[in-house]
Formats: sequence, structure tokens, C-alpha cells
Amino acid sequence: MGLSDSADTRLSQEGAATVAADDPAMAADDRSGVLVAPLQTIMNWARGHSMWPMTFGTACCAIEMMTVGSPRYDTDRFGIFFRNSPRQADCMIVAGTISLKMAPRMKLLYEQMAEPKYVIAMGACAISGGPFMHGYNVVNGVDQIMPVDIYIPGCPPRPEALINGLLTLMKRNAAGELSAAQRYRLETEGHL
Repeated sequence: MGLSDSADTRLSQEGAATVAADDPAMAADDRSGVLVAPLQTIMNWARGHSMWPMTFGTACCAIEMMTVGSPRYDTDRFGIFFRNSPRQADCMIVAGTISLKMAPRMKLLYEQMAEPKYVIAMGACAISGGPFMHGYNVVNGVDQIMPVDIYIPGCPPRPEALINGLLTLMKRNAAGELSAAQRYRLETEGHL
């Protein structure tokens, strides 16, 4: 037994009004339930409700990152779906120690990602080299290779911290903030 046309119309109008209430730049047409908004506002809304991170785990932080994708934490409900291809991902989570030998390969994967792209540095090793920072073969922070949007401290950080970092990044996307890569590009060109 399906919904009647009037009930169907009422539900679509309520849904459009809810989305319009969330973002003042969007306006809902009361008669048809259609949203009218600038294209950039709609794109920011979509980016703010969907995140496809690429996994780049190299050490113990990767176990915590894998736990985030498990049924216990269920990141699918937030619109977060882990991808293994840089061409399908819009965020790179760097979890663990980055050696000098691995850095060019990580940079290559980062460059293969589509714009806008975001980077999350997860754990002490990714942020500053961690306990290995004085080693001759360790990169002392992923921000020496690529611009980082979110830093998640800890050794290793809990899964809840990674979820908080992902949700923070999604809120920034919904607000239309620039990624660290876009800000870096504008600063080097002298526009900021």
C-alpha cells in the first residue's frame, strides 16, 4: 500500500523545508518542494554530507583507522565510505610513520586525487615523526610533503578522535571553507 499523492507531496515539501532551514542560502518552494539555491551552495552541501577517505595506513594508527570502518562505529551513517583508489577519494588519511622512501609514492597518490582534496594527519608519527623523529629515514610530519587540513594527535588516537576529525572536515566543507591545498595555492600565487 503506497502513499497518496497529497501525502507524497507533503513529505517532499517537508524535506525541502528541512534542508532549506539548515542552510539560509537555499530557499524552498512551498508548492512543489523544489530547492532553489546557487550551485556552489548545493555543491558545499553535498561535500559536507559525504566524505570518501583514501586509506594510507603504515603503522599502528592504521589499526585504529580500520576499526573506524567496522560495524561498531558504522561511519556509513555519516556518509563516510573508505576507498582504496585515489581517483575515487576526496580525503587522504595518513595514519602512521612515513619513511623517506615512501614519501614520493604518497605524494603521487595525493596528486592523483581529484580537487578539492583534503588530508588528515592521524597520530604522532604522521604529525611530527613521533618517537622516530630523530631517525635518518623518517619524515618529520606529513605537512612537509603536502598541506594538511586536520591534525589528530595521539599515539595511537582512538577511533572516536578520527570520527571527530572527519566530521569536523565535513562541517568545514558544508560551510564552504577552502581546503589546505587550495589555501596554499592561493598564498603562493599572492591572492591571500
